[in-house]
Amino acid sequence: MDASNSPGRKRDTAQGRGTNQSGMRDHNERLVLSLLRQHGSLAKSDIARLTGLSAQTVSVIMRELEEEHLLARGTPKRGRVGQPSIPMHLNPDGAYFLGLKIGRRSCELALIDFTGKLRRMTQRAHQYPTPAETISWVVDEIAAMKENGLSVEWNRIGGLGIAMPFQLWNWADTAGAPHGAMDGWRERDIRAELSSLCPFPVYLQNDGTCACGAELVFGDTGITGDFLYFYVGAFIGGGIAMGGRVYAGRSGNAGALGSMPVPGPGNSYRQLIDVASIHVLESTLRKAGFDAQFLWTSPEDWGDIDDHFENWLTEAAEGLAHAIVAASSVVDFEAAIIEGWLPRSLRARLVEEVQRALDEKDSEGLVLPAVREGSVGRHARALGGASLPLAERFLIGAPFNIHS
Repeated sequence: MDASNSPGRKRDTAQGRGTNQSGMRDHNERLVLSLLRQHGSLAKSDIARLTGLSAQTVSVIMRELEEEHLLARGTPKRGRVGQPSIPMHLNPDGAYFLGLKIGRRSCELALIDFTGKLRRMTQRAHQYPTPAETISWVVDEIAAMKENGLSVEWNRIGGLGIAMPFQLWNWADTAGAPHGAMDGWRERDIRAELSSLCPFPVYLQNDGTCACGAELVFGDTGITGDFLYFYVGAFIGGGIAMGGRVYAGRSGNAGALGSMPVPGPGNSYRQLIDVASIHVLESTLRKAGFDAQFLWTSPEDWGDIDDHFENWLTEAAEGLAHAIVAASSVVDFEAAIIEGWLPRSLRARLVEEVQRALDEKDSEGLVLPAVREGSVGRHARALGGASLPLAERFLIGAPFNIHS
């Protein structure tokens, strides 16, 4: 197969309906692939109707994508007259993507296939991250994935996407790192270093932005409009989705929801990050004599911490409700989505408590959004990282601006 037709091939990012003009095949391929990702499977006639492309153009595109192993044929469907139609769908093994989440308390490395299905996930907990240890761990984990017999064609890896907080060194004190221990993040370019060690392109984006993007690319909430997105991690973050894209703003810092001011004790104000972050719960548990490491190593079950969780839950929900009301006075959001590094049952309780607190707020003059649980799950940041090369190379209208 020609290198120009490999999964790592760079494609245009134009949006809109298809065109029959010469030289625009990349745009049309992206359009077809995006429709199939959205609908699951479609016949050629359906794609021609949805795109406005001629039947002949669609046939050529579908044939070439099938030859590149990006599409596969479904079971023929017979109609009342004529030949049976053959629905086409994405070939899961057409391409693969890696997503790296670098967090204040843990790292994750995800491998997904072309449909977005998670093929492998590994995790490493730490007190605080350093560049050298992170790079070494990533290289070792990728090598282990290759050696462990995964049914993956490694020459079809489309890229690695890194999801990490920007200016990570500024969080050293809050993360409990010794003085100067995280300064390496200021001095080193992890994207460039991993690019030099990997035979595929490497991308980088803010972790909250990636989680929000994962909801756009892989989510199944049924939301069609704009939404506010919160990810409750060691430090709460999130993003804003508008018009099917993550809105980054002029400096790339839009959706810095952790910095939103919320009411504190008395007449004071504090930031949402100091109220609704898991590190606040971690601090409470440590003061009560718990070894709180399980918060990062066992996100599916936090055991019996009900009393401490209830106190954190109440304050977190109040802070989130205040932030939602404030944001809704600026943008008419359809929904506020809450995801996080939480057991599912506790995430559901947090959403219920936020809705309760929201119902008690003064919202005169506002139409408040529905509060929903995220549909991607606690690995949204790593999966959002993996979606960076997927979106850059195979989707029409990438959901976010990508640093590569």
